Amino acid sequence: MRVAVTGASGFVGGAVCRAAVARGWVTYAFGRRARVDAAHVGAAPYRRWDITGPPPADLPEVDAVIHCAGSVTDWGPPWEIWAANVTGTRNVAAAFPRARFVHVSTASVYDPFRPTVRAREDEAPVRRYVNAYGASKAAAELALAGRAIVLRPHAVYGPGDTTLLPRVLGAVRGRRLLAVGDGTQLISLTSVDNLVRACLLAASGPVDAGVFNITDAEPLILDEALRAILRERGIDAEPRYLPARLVEPVAAVAETACRLLRRSRPPTLTRYAVGHLAVERTLDISAAVRVLGYRPAPTSFAGAAAW
Repeated sequence: MRVAVTGASGFVGGAVCRAAVARGWVTYAFGRRARVDAAHVGAAPYRRWDITGPPPADLPEVDAVIHCAGSVTDWGPPWEIWAANVTGTRNVAAAFPRARFVHVSTASVYDPFRPTVRAREDEAPVRRYVNAYGASKAAAELALAGRAIVLRPHAVYGPGDTTLLPRVLGAVRGRRLLAVGDGTQLISLTSVDNLVRACLLAASGPVDAGVFNITDAEPLILDEALRAILRERGIDAEPRYLPARLVEPVAAVAETACRLLRRSRPPTLTRYAVGHLAVERTLDISAAVRVLGYRPAPTSFAGAAAW
């Protein structure tokens, strides 16, 4: 099996490379950074590629592409997010026209204005989104319609996580972890190990097109998840919940202030984050189980102190 992995310098792409190499696959790694530690990509040959531009010369012939590259932020210039997620995806697909294409998308393509309750794959894309991230990932899926295997994880976490865990820890104030909602809402999470497992199944499995939700074995209650993270990190803090109707205006003011000050870093709280965690966000993974043979492990934050 010969596979190309984009986004290999990042969190998910690096994990996919290491797993593919460990399986004995001939793996080619591509990323935006000029260089990476060889261990990050499992010692696979690495080449720099900003996917918003043309591909490197002499691309290898591969059986499959696992496309992990793209913008994963809900904050930043919309044109940059669209370029990475839509133009970049089109460029990668065009560069490997004969390879099976596995596209790592997101559960943010589901309707952000209502709870996501055991959502099935045909419930997205929708007509409107809160920000460029959800809209651009939905557009990328549409650009690949019928020509790729699309995986939709939700809230990816694990060793090397640069998004979910830092955002949770950034909400700790003294001995309180500030959160939105009431803590009883169910949430589906996706460990990076489960997502990697799905990527390799999709690259070598029985179908070459389709859309599949990818999460841990079962959803869990938000309060339980937050307490488990704090416990594993050894942080003496208690979750404290605020109603979304009170937090959203504060988030809007914080966003406006950051834009006026032209700050590149996002505010601690955004309206996207508020809406995303204040209500249930769960996915139906039965299609992945049935078609891909996906068998996910349960949610676990064991070892989070070292992440």
